[in-house]
Amino acid sequence: QVQLVESGGGLVQAGGSLRLSCTTSGRTVSIFATAWFRQAPGKEREFVSVIRWDGSGTNYGDSVKGRFAVSRDTIKNTIFLQMNSLKPEDTAVYYCAADVYGRGYYDRDYEYDFWGQGTQVTVSS
Repeated sequence: QVQLVESGGGLVQAGGSLRLSCTTSGRTVSIFATAWFRQAPGKEREFVSVIRWDGSGTNYGDSVKGRFAVSRDTIKNTIFLQMNSLKPEDTAVYYCAADVYGRGYYDRDYEYDFWGQGTQVTVSS
């Protein structure tokens, strides 16, 4: 079992920045990758970013490329999502998820085995 807890959400004006954190615990040695997804009201869950724990890289959704950056503290097993140049359309609940099987389809939410409870991000215009 892996537990994930997100934090850092809040209300910010358009153009501002926020940094989300995802603290992992439990059998973290089994994690291949952790991803951020988001879901706005009435919309499907959307892939935001992924970071692979073997150091092989990161990927981003098209809507956040160049504005968001994902990183990991390897000692604390915490994942960060730095969000810059925020837009009202970034408003959503942001979720952290862990893949413990290494399937490879990193942008599909069904590939992830454990999820956090989510943190709300609201960007005002």
